[in-house]
Amino acid sequence: MRALTVRGVPDRVYSTLQRLAHDSRRSLQEQVTIILEREAALVTGSRLAGAHAIRKRLADRAWGSIVADIRQDRAR
Repeated sequence: MRALTVRGVPDRVYSTLQRLAHDSRRSLQEQVTIILEREAALVTGSRLAGAHAIRKRLADRAWGSIVADIRQDRAR
């Protein structure tokens, strides 16, 4: 496993991380690792990537007017 050193962490961020770690009964290192894993998951192969793929597939479709569709449906 790789090691990572982060310098220049603002005091407010550091104290928030300490509080989160304490509340979760984790070490500061464990808490930061979990946060980094979650963030990496958001970027790669997660819901965010899936939503991006769906938007890309639907980009060329003509959607029309939702208001006109609702009015037409109500008029039936």
